[in-house]
Amino acid sequence: MPEGPSIAILCDEASIFVNQVVLRAYGNAKIAMQRLDQQRVLDLRSFGKQTLILFDGFYVRVHLLMFGSYLINEQRNIVPRLGLVFPNGSLNFYNGSVKLLEGDVDEVYDWRVDIMSDAWDEKRVRKLFRAAPDTFVCDALLDQDVFAGVGNIIKNEVLYLCKVHPLSRVGALSARKANEIVAQARAYSFRFLDWKKAHVLRKHWLVHNQSLCPVHRIPLSRGYLGKRKRRSFYCLKCQRLYDA
Repeated sequence: MPEGPSIAILCDEASIFVNQVVLRAYGNAKIAMQRLDQQRVLDLRSFGKQTLILFDGFYVRVHLLMFGSYLINEQRNIVPRLGLVFPNGSLNFYNGSVKLLEGDVDEVYDWRVDIMSDAWDEKRVRKLFRAAPDTFVCDALLDQDVFAGVGNIIKNEVLYLCKVHPLSRVGALSARKANEIVAQARAYSFRFLDWKKAHVLRKHWLVHNQSLCPVHRIPLSRGYLGKRKRRSFYCLKCQRLYDA
């Protein structure tokens, strides 16, 4: 599943279509494609793991889910979920979810919790994070209402860097440790962005999809942990279990 930094890259690459008019919209998404024809793209923004294509009075929300992808000025030999043809090229989304929604995105989305947004508010995220004390930390980091854009890679790497076991309870963390996790989630996301742009992201994974702890050289534990049952990689020697 693409995480926030990857969607930020998508929006940056597709920014060539801002202020362009849609010449043709097609695909197998169950939306009113004709609504997009001859409409001008006013902006293209990311929120968490979502791509938002803004038009006058409405917007298209694209979520690539687990296996979605996109191509700019290229096509696959299958019908896209959504294809947009512009005077200067094309934008094609495959798989994933596509919705056409009415209204203003600024009235819908809280940019203060978007891990990649300039409007990100660390104090607000700290408060939201600590508001669910019984939650496993591995689940809390994947809560898109608190950490919009954080996915499984960022979760695993941040918990390793902060030396916190994924099944620690939020309420058992000290204020200092909780604040460290929040700050590291933001900081790591921008390192992720730089590594992804340079095509070296995998080289920087410390524990995600790895076999050995990079410090102690012992086998990492792994499992589908928490209520969300997302895969965790962690070191029992490095990462402390905080529990009430």
